[in-house]
Formats: sequence, structure tokens, C-alpha cells
Amino acid sequence: MISPITKAVEWSKTHQGKKLLRFTAVSAITTSVSFISIALLYGLRIVSGVMWATLCGNLIASVPAYQLNRSWTWGKKGRSHFRTEIIPFWSMSSLGIAFSQLGAWWARGEVHAHSWAHLVNTALVAGMNLLSFAVFWVLKLMVFNRIFHVHVVEDIEAHLAQEERTERAKPSA
Repeated sequence: MISPITKAVEWSKTHQGKKLLRFTAVSAITTSVSFISIALLYGLRIVSGVMWATLCGNLIASVPAYQLNRSWTWGKKGRSHFRTEIIPFWSMSSLGIAFSQLGAWWARGEVHAHSWAHLVNTALVAGMNLLSFAVFWVLKLMVFNRIFHVHVVEDIEAHLAQEERTERAKPSA
């Protein structure tokens, strides 16, 4: 019997596995860019407002998000296609930024309601953006799974089971 870890490692070597891992890596990179941008913009008082700092930090992170996903995750080269690439990407990015603005709105209320040190406020603002991104990422995954009727675990198990049957069926050399 093959362990779940072995199955996951094998799946990660498939085309879909590599694509999902790259997408997740790009999300981690751009989330870090967003977090650092917001922390610097708000923390150093370059942008004084919570909402504006969150908006700017997320817009800054969206540029590498587009480029990295387009070239690394999806393997696209050359000119971007406005209707099939740019509009869908910016539509989803706009929804994510809007969702993070909800978190920034809550954080702004907390910052104004308390007399905390600016460092604590900065941590709250940047942390709330991080939490908002994580929640939106999970919601987006759930929506995509519902829209596209994707059952990732079942698909992975079916794929690995088929590979296992193929391996067993090969004649021994």
C-alpha cells in the first residue's frame, strides 16, 4: 500500500500538480510582497491611511502576481491577450483587493479606537491584510471547485490509482 505522502509526492510531479504548486508558490511570494509593502508604507508613514496603504500594497503585489503566474505557472510567453488574460486576472485581483479593503476597514476602526503604539497598529494592518488574503484564497478555491466541479482529492486519488495499476501491469525486466 502506498502512503498518502508518497501519493502526494507522485501527484506533485504531474502537470496539474506542478501547476498548482507553482500557483501556490506565486501566491506566497506575492503575499509576502503585499505584506512587506503595507508594513513599510504604513509603518514608515509613507502612506498614512490604513485603507490607502492596504490598497497600495496590494496593487504593488499584483504586478509580480500577474507576471509570475503568466510566465511561470501558465507558461505563457510573448504579448498578453487583453480579453483572455488581462481582464480575467484583474477582475479576480480586484475582488481580492476589495476583500482586503474590508479587512483594512476593520483594522482602521481598531487603530482609531485604541491608543496603541504605531508598531502595534502596523502589525494589525499588515496582519489583517494577510488574514484577508488567506480567507479570500480559500473562498476563491471553494468557488472555483463549485463552478468547475473539481474534486481535487478524488481526482488525485483516481490519477494515482491509475498510475499504480499501470506500474503493476508492466512486465518485470
